[in-house]
Amino acid sequence: MSGTSPHSPLRVWWTRRPPAAGAAVLATGIVSVGLLLTGHETLSRIALVIGCVAWLGLAAEFAVRLVRDRARWVADAGTPGALTAVAATTVLGARFSALGRQTLAEALLALSALLWPVLLVLAVRHWRRRMPGGVFLCCVATQGLAVLGATLAAAESAAWPAHTALVLFWLGLVLYGVALYHFDLRQVLEGAGDQWIAGGALAISALAGSKLITADSARLNLWNDDDHGVLRAVTVALLVLGLAWYAVLLVAEFVRPRLRYDVRRWATVFPMGMAAVATLSVSAAVDVPWLRTPGEVLLWISVAAWLAVAAGAVGSARAAVRSTAPR
Repeated sequence: MSGTSPHSPLRVWWTRRPPAAGAAVLATGIVSVGLLLTGHETLSRIALVIGCVAWLGLAAEFAVRLVRDRARWVADAGTPGALTAVAATTVLGARFSALGRQTLAEALLALSALLWPVLLVLAVRHWRRRMPGGVFLCCVATQGLAVLGATLAAAESAAWPAHTALVLFWLGLVLYGVALYHFDLRQVLEGAGDQWIAGGALAISALAGSKLITADSARLNLWNDDDHGVLRAVTVALLVLGLAWYAVLLVAEFVRPRLRYDVRRWATVFPMGMAAVATLSVSAAVDVPWLRTPGEVLLWISVAAWLAVAAGAVGSARAAVRSTAPR
């Protein structure tokens, strides 16, 4: 058969993609958000379109496996990488909210909220000691819900999404601590790319904190002075810790280069983009203008990383399609 039939090389390659491939959507979505924050609207929309196309493809495969191959769906859902589905959906939701598409953003929040407890429980059941960086996706997915909830609270002047987001924010920090206990620190030097999520999880936590701060208004009156002070202090601390992780992981990349393409390299790009977006967002939320410059520098580093990994992904896909083509 030819084209994209069920047995075509392209179809075979696509069905073999691991759940961690969702990190590509997450990386593209957060780069789109960063480009928007720095005023590059056209580039942001291009990245958004790419992210949406990839999300639709992965969502279709997710649904097909659920209906036709339940055993494989359960096996894939039990991996930490499956939680990228939740995180990627929330990031796209936040980007659509910035476009004024609040109904679509709400639908994506509802979908991610339905997936989150199922995938979280399945992933946690498979935890063990000395896990790779994907273990931190439990925090990333939870904080993604907090980010989107706080974003919608600000956009629609509604208090309940913000209060729910605050609960998820603190839960995400607890999950980070548990994940850190299970994380194998040797992955800093040996990981194939997903070790960067250790820092990315703190960056998205800082982003969630900044969104909670900016969701407040005279109309909503969400937080009193003490609450606001705690949120501000914790958010700044999370950003500092996230950037410290960034520095450590970047040095580790130079100490032990790992240049071969791996799908888990998308889990390097999204923490880089998340660090940039968190820095830009915290800069505005806590009124520290000088943070904007490092945020912009980090953003262009993440764009360069996205382009490099995308080139590697295209080359890998071509090789895989050729290897499965009939001879």
